[in-house]
Amino acid sequence: MQPSLLVVVVVVTALIFDFTNGFHDTANSMATSIATGALKPRVAVAISAVLNLVGAFLSVEVAKTISSGLVDDTKIGPAIVFGGLIGAIVWNLVTWFVGLPSSSSHALFGGLIGATWISAGADSVHFGKIVEKVLVPAAASPVIAGLVAMTATYLVYRLLVRGRPATRGFKVGQIVSASLVSLAHGTNDAQKTMGVITLTLVTAGSLPAGASPPVWVIVSAACALALGTYLGGWRITHTLGKGLTDIEGPQGFAAQTSSALVILVSSRLGFPLSTTHVCSGGIVGSGVGRRDAPVRWRMAGRMVVAWLFTLPAAAVVGAISGKIASLGEAGTIAVGVAGAGVGVGIYLLSRRNPVTAHSFQVPEPTPAGTEPGRLAA
Repeated sequence: MQPSLLVVVVVVTALIFDFTNGFHDTANSMATSIATGALKPRVAVAISAVLNLVGAFLSVEVAKTISSGLVDDTKIGPAIVFGGLIGAIVWNLVTWFVGLPSSSSHALFGGLIGATWISAGADSVHFGKIVEKVLVPAAASPVIAGLVAMTATYLVYRLLVRGRPATRGFKVGQIVSASLVSLAHGTNDAQKTMGVITLTLVTAGSLPAGASPPVWVIVSAACALALGTYLGGWRITHTLGKGLTDIEGPQGFAAQTSSALVILVSSRLGFPLSTTHVCSGGIVGSGVGRRDAPVRWRMAGRMVVAWLFTLPAAAVVGAISGKIASLGEAGTIAVGVAGAGVGVGIYLLSRRNPVTAHSFQVPEPTPAGTEPGRLAA
């Protein structure tokens, strides 16, 4: 396999990861708006897709962190990056299948770190930068978003709602705040794929070290993320919208606003944040802040366990894939075929018990003389 063809394969694989990132993380932006009825599911994902596309053009700081900060680009090649991407994609598909909102970002970092470590040695991984830019924000961001959402929810119900039904104004505010989360998600998550593609081009000698993503990289990453978002990751949306707590309009508004602020600030500082962690923390915080909202701590615990396993699990798959891919053309082909096989298998399994936009419809009031359980159109 010629190097130029390998680079093309890696770029396409990176865009496939970006696509899975989109449908994996749709829930981050729109789960609460869908759960409260502020937006219909299809309208929600369409708005989210457009704003993800726009957000991708607002900054490249996170992309620079990934392309020049996490691993030594002089000691790896496109084949190793390819192996890391396969590790990230496999973990994304597995967690999507079981409906767990794990971090696509940490899957990507884990796959890249594992592939680099095993194939090029531990000194090729910048562990100090990983702690500073990845691990510390990963631990702090959901806590910060949760505390802000909890405080905001408490104040909203204490000062504005006071036992009255949620007003239409909160639903309008929730649409605005959900749109802001989508914009923030595009600003942070699309850049991760930009960074990986740029890293690939640097390792192949097509770009100088420290280069910013070319325009075509920005456009292609933005479009792949937006397309994945529009298809809607309904399994994870169901978990965030209905599995953690019962969400009302004021509560959803507080959760989304706090999440958007944390993500936007982090994007500005160049932190490749997990938007999944932030938005999940915001939802749990909003449940704690509303006195009569049940927080399902068992589900929250399952999510945290998935978060803890994401980076090392993707690193293991990335390490195996990267090592095999670095052996040459046959290894790269084998890794690609295995990754495609896993993806097809998970998709076929998902069709046995599909979760779609219709899963979020709620029963209409049942008129006298009609059968109960009829779903809203």
